[in-house]
Amino acid sequence: MSQPYTITTAISYPNGRPHIGHAYEVIATDAIARFQRMMGRDVFFQTGTDEHGLKMDQAARARGIEPRALADEMSGYFKDMNDSLNISYDRFIRTSEPDHHRASQAIWQAMEANGDLYLGRYEGWYSVRDEAFYDEKELIEGEGGEKLSPQGTPVEWTVEESWFFRLSAYQQRLLDLYNSQPGFIQPDSRRNEIMRFVEGGLSDLSVSRTSFDWGVKVPGSAEAGTPHVMYVWVDALTNYLTGCGYPDDAERMARYWSEGGDITHIIGKDIVRFHAVYWPAFLMSAKLPLPKQIFGHGFLLNRGEKMSKSVGNVADPMELAERFGVDQLRYFLLSEVTFGNDGSYSAEAIVARSNSDLANSFGNLAQRTLSFIAKNLEGRLPEPAPQDVDSDLLKTISDAARTFQTAMADLAPSTAIEAWMRAVFACNAYIDAQAPWALRKTDPARMEAVLATLYEAITNLAIIIQPVIPASATALLDQMGVPRANRTYGAIGSSAYADLRASGFTLGAPKPLFPRLELTEADA
Repeated sequence: MSQPYTITTAISYPNGRPHIGHAYEVIATDAIARFQRMMGRDVFFQTGTDEHGLKMDQAARARGIEPRALADEMSGYFKDMNDSLNISYDRFIRTSEPDHHRASQAIWQAMEANGDLYLGRYEGWYSVRDEAFYDEKELIEGEGGEKLSPQGTPVEWTVEESWFFRLSAYQQRLLDLYNSQPGFIQPDSRRNEIMRFVEGGLSDLSVSRTSFDWGVKVPGSAEAGTPHVMYVWVDALTNYLTGCGYPDDAERMARYWSEGGDITHIIGKDIVRFHAVYWPAFLMSAKLPLPKQIFGHGFLLNRGEKMSKSVGNVADPMELAERFGVDQLRYFLLSEVTFGNDGSYSAEAIVARSNSDLANSFGNLAQRTLSFIAKNLEGRLPEPAPQDVDSDLLKTISDAARTFQTAMADLAPSTAIEAWMRAVFACNAYIDAQAPWALRKTDPARMEAVLATLYEAITNLAIIIQPVIPASATALLDQMGVPRANRTYGAIGSSAYADLRASGFTLGAPKPLFPRLELTEADA
């Protein structure tokens, strides 16, 4: 039995509506989760919203509502986005949920029992926007000498009583982790940044606040006279454990968060430090297993520019999906951007990629082949009589399937899609060279052999690409009569086509999968 696979996105901070960057992360993570399920793995895929902290408290007060009301409203938008984009999450977690409060308090008590929490007084720089504390040495200078965080966000001098976590005690253990497990932080550029940061020395971390009360309550603090809520990152990071059953469900924890477990966090590059420094230190302190890998993807840029509300170039993923199609958007984001690097998008780029790859190459291949069979064979599946050129094409697709699987396992969806597209191109070259429309009059038996090869090839191409464009691939496989049990990578190169012919399946007139997209004046 294969090892279970746990994969998470970062949970989104819902002080505003979701933007295309949020969609990119869940789409990429969803494709990986779907791929692992196709590999026969028991997958747990979690996403959700991070609803506590000063930023949420301030946003709610500015609107004259309670933080809980803002969290309920905004979390709903994020869940709707996930559902609209066909995200196959197993749990959409909200950090305001009671079981998450229990988990956060349990890890706090475990860290306290290990001697890693102590009460003190925090004086230092805090960024509300980042929900992060920064040392003086980390700050940069903005216009007019204004102090800014490394992310370019405003910081304010904060003084209050606080619980501290002995992060400094974990410097060497973290460095040992990074050196013994080079794949723990990926890509390598992120690993190198974190290595340099930790080598520069770690200060103890303030992990509670008293200046607001929208958060998980620190156990025992109210009884001691000064109520504290947990620093939002202690609370937020613990969501991964909550979904895996911590602290009450030992059986579920053993399945999805075990020692040596296959656990991957997919996050933006701006929050790698929290996941690659604070999180493993918290887990070490609480004597809990560590994740296997933390992958920090890049940013999405609008026509090469960073998205900003002030510039007015923040894109609504729901509008893009409605305008271009969910699978077209998924395909574009996963094929256009090398996972781990920054990438750029525009209406022109989405239209060009979708029309070129999906409508013209794959969609047209399927449409003309299936239409030809429906018309000339009255939907009867053609009889194979393979020649070397036919076998070579099917081997090309089998090879592409293996390359696709290797790339997806390595979290490289754009590389996987490139391999798939090479196989699509090979099929188009094959149909043009074999010209079944000409063989219809001169050699009907050979025509059937070519069409049988194409039918199997198109089936296999649809199977391969399911994690990327699940709705379209499913619709095509449904049209082609492929049983659910034969939609796995293991079915490629099997007797599935012969079995389908033997079942007496008759192909109906196919429906086009990918209408050509057109630009409008509004897209300019």
